[in-house]
Amino acid sequence: MSKRINAAKLLGKMETAGLSQADVAKALNVSREAVSKWFKGTNVPRPDKLLRLALLVDLGVSDLLIRDSVGKPVVAFRKKGSAKTTAEHIARAERMGMLLKPLVEYLPFDEFVRPASLKNPTLDYSYLQGLVSRIRSEIGVANDQPLDFNHLIKRFTDTQTVLVPVLWGKKGHHENALHIFLPDSTTTWVFLNLDVDVHDFKFWMAHELGHVLAPDLRGNEAEDFADAFAGALLLPDQAAGRAYREVARQTDQGRQINTIKLLAEEFLISPYGVYKQANAYAAANGLRPMNLEPAIHGASKNLSKGYFSVSESLFGGSTVEPAALIEFGRTQLGSPFFEALASYLRASKKSAGFIQSALDLPALDARALHDALV
Repeated sequence: MSKRINAAKLLGKMETAGLSQADVAKALNVSREAVSKWFKGTNVPRPDKLLRLALLVDLGVSDLLIRDSVGKPVVAFRKKGSAKTTAEHIARAERMGMLLKPLVEYLPFDEFVRPASLKNPTLDYSYLQGLVSRIRSEIGVANDQPLDFNHLIKRFTDTQTVLVPVLWGKKGHHENALHIFLPDSTTTWVFLNLDVDVHDFKFWMAHELGHVLAPDLRGNEAEDFADAFAGALLLPDQAAGRAYREVARQTDQGRQINTIKLLAEEFLISPYGVYKQANAYAAANGLRPMNLEPAIHGASKNLSKGYFSVSESLFGGSTVEPAALIEFGRTQLGSPFFEALASYLRASKKSAGFIQSALDLPALDARALHDALV
């Protein structure tokens, strides 16, 4: 069993007692960085510090700790829109991760290496800008230029991330993407829902890359970092500053929205993404933020209506043949997933029910994919 601090319970007790992380660090004679790592789940207090912490917040040691099974999949995702992420959703994603384990031996990697992760990822604007500037430099894309899908796919390939394209529907209960890390094999699996708006798809790919870079973050902290990283990567400081200045020159809200829509089409991201990054630039530079809500949300929806979803753009219709999905994964995403899945199915004689559970697909879709693979 591995142990980590129950951050939610600890934070609740600290709020009741009026304690900050700095107060806890001082009381236990440790650094603020050490306390921060306890909250992130990357470190656990020594036994003496753990006991003192329990006494400080009036919480039992057993209640202060969460014990995870060794090898338990680490999942990261956020439900669509205002839908809540429940324990049931998390358990489902973890079950999917467990089903992926036998596929590992069929992956074409000579050895499994966990991608280099960020030491202390934060939401600080300067930190994020430095990070995305370095990544863009490595990719060979200037900070004022759009990032394309192939650049993101290559970053996933370089980190041995296994991309899994799925068709989960556009307005269903599903996530736009799902990140699963298997500690036993140090393999990373990213499910990408192709039934999303094209302007959102690039954001979700960048969002998942954020999870790959910061695998030790959990829950909302992980999702907030991945969101902030994706926004900064797709529209970094130089481009965000240009967006802010161009919008600020417009004299009414309608022209401001149209300016944002033009930038959104140029960078192939949503108008709301442009708006959010321009305001992040403004906040970091002491400028007056734009206030275009709720109109900006309507603009994002209207822009999407003029485009097909990713799956419609790729496959030319609402019905997608399994063979076309398999070929897309192999040639466009460069993913070994379907080859590994096919090898496992042939060796294990598993039925379509395995695919239905591992990919969380309807029975008919799972059966069609099974037939195409075996």
